[in-house]
Amino acid sequence: MTQPMSQRPRLIFTDLDGSLLDHYSYDWSPAVPWLKRLKQAGVPVIPVTSKTRAELMSLRLDLGLADSPFIAENGAVIGLPASWQHARLDRDPRNLDGLCVKTPSVDNDFLWRRLEVLRERLKLYYRCMREMTVEEVMRATGLDEPQARQSRIREGSEPLLWDDSDEALEVFRRALHNDGLTLTRGGHFWHVMGDVDKGRSLRWLMARFEALRGEMPATLGLGDGPDDTSMLETVDQAVLIRGEHRQPVSIVNPHLYCTRSPGPAGWAEGLDYWLGERFFAPSSQEGEPA
Repeated sequence: MTQPMSQRPRLIFTDLDGSLLDHYSYDWSPAVPWLKRLKQAGVPVIPVTSKTRAELMSLRLDLGLADSPFIAENGAVIGLPASWQHARLDRDPRNLDGLCVKTPSVDNDFLWRRLEVLRERLKLYYRCMREMTVEEVMRATGLDEPQARQSRIREGSEPLLWDDSDEALEVFRRALHNDGLTLTRGGHFWHVMGDVDKGRSLRWLMARFEALRGEMPATLGLGDGPDDTSMLETVDQAVLIRGEHRQPVSIVNPHLYCTRSPGPAGWAEGLDYWLGERFFAPSSQEGEPA
């Protein structure tokens, strides 16, 4: 029998851009009190993001999340720190940074070759990030030069800017599906990947936690965009943060809170709602703000 949510260990899964990080400035200061509180309580905060592993290495340190696993490239890359690694399946002394990296998506070079073929065959108009200069990536994302360079180091996905019609987009989506590939919309780019998404990689991490700890965690997820849908529909409790991207987002989750504030202020608002002042109280009831 599954334990009540209040008695299970808790995991927090969070999108970064537009959620924990401000959509424009990438500031996260409104979320700092909650990050400190969760760290003191031993609750992992797990980034689930379109960012690359290269982008996350220093950012995890800045956010104080170096001991947590991460999901990068919208589910195409999973990073496991030592405490999340299986002694027989994952440990590798050659991993000098202590990370074990899983890549459930397809190889990035394969994606690039298929995108070249589809664009020529179907006469479509789009620009892949690989084709863009660093300056063009900076203009499209607002990232500085080092961050823009890191965003181009892809392991299992290829972002692109769509320059064609909505009808052509559906033709493109069907063609990708026939190749076993998926198309996901992010805050700035469309992302082409293998048959993966944030929700599937999140479930993989939950299963890994249960295998290592012997119990299923209670999960809370926070995100703002269409690419967060699978994550927010997988977790026990969800927070849809008001987005600055003006894209429609529809989430099916009976325990969903929609914030009034965007970005990290909305992130903190969502945690106030679900965890609040009674975060440490053992009497919190399942399905209620606790």
